[in-house]
Amino acid sequence: MKYKLIVCDMDGTLLTSSHKISEHTANIIKKIEDSGVKFMIATGRPYLDARHYRDSLELRSYLITSNGARAHDEDNNPIVVENIPKELVKRLLDYKVGKDIHRNIYLNDDWIIEYEIDGLVEFHKESGYGFNIDDLSKYQNQEVAKVFFLGENKEIEDLEKKMKKDFKDELSITVSSPFCLEFMKKGVNKAETLKKVLKILDIKPEEVIAFGDSMNDYEMLSLVGKPFIMGNANKRLIEALPNVEVVGNNNEDGIGEKLQEIFNVKNLFN
Repeated sequence: MKYKLIVCDMDGTLLTSSHKISEHTANIIKKIEDSGVKFMIATGRPYLDARHYRDSLELRSYLITSNGARAHDEDNNPIVVENIPKELVKRLLDYKVGKDIHRNIYLNDDWIIEYEIDGLVEFHKESGYGFNIDDLSKYQNQEVAKVFFLGENKEIEDLEKKMKKDFKDELSITVSSPFCLEFMKKGVNKAETLKKVLKILDIKPEEVIAFGDSMNDYEMLSLVGKPFIMGNANKRLIEALPNVEVVGNNNEDGIGEKLQEIFNVKNLFN
């Protein structure tokens, strides 16, 4: 099979634990792009964050962001805009959660959080995430790209079970990490938006390679011809896709090594 597109999740996949793209992986990606194979980021993060990393690779490529609620073309024009209806935004923000669960929204390109979380500023410095602190009740009557909840693993797991009972027929629900529960408009996920991009690019799903590490990558990995799960992935994803190959972890050039193998980029640094 001649593969035409590589799609990568960001956190826990393309990025190391220090929120950087390793030099080795970056060079492999550039080399493969030079050969005519396209590369694209598909992430739960908002557009501006993903664009920062794409631009650091000096690529012109499509972007899928906010778990599929947004997509932009190579010229940074929006081609997919999917928002949660405002009545559901209000219900989500009014939902009774534990005192240690933190509400967040993505409003277009802005990440808005109700109050500062311990360690978040330091995380922001490392990761490139940008956020604003504001009273979320101001946004209850607006459509937003995503509503998400941050907390400890067990609390998020319990909240997921509870909220799925109340919202599973009205919203797309996923976890992008053990501490992050996310809600998008019904039917929105990375795979559905990827299908739209593939149609524009005239690329078939079987001609696509994809890498992911969390349950918000499940649909995307199920869609493409050659999916890979990171060695550091959420165990739920590995159990959900038992026939998908597990590659090296994000801190050991898992993506770069696998792409080097697939595309036979042997003497890149010689």
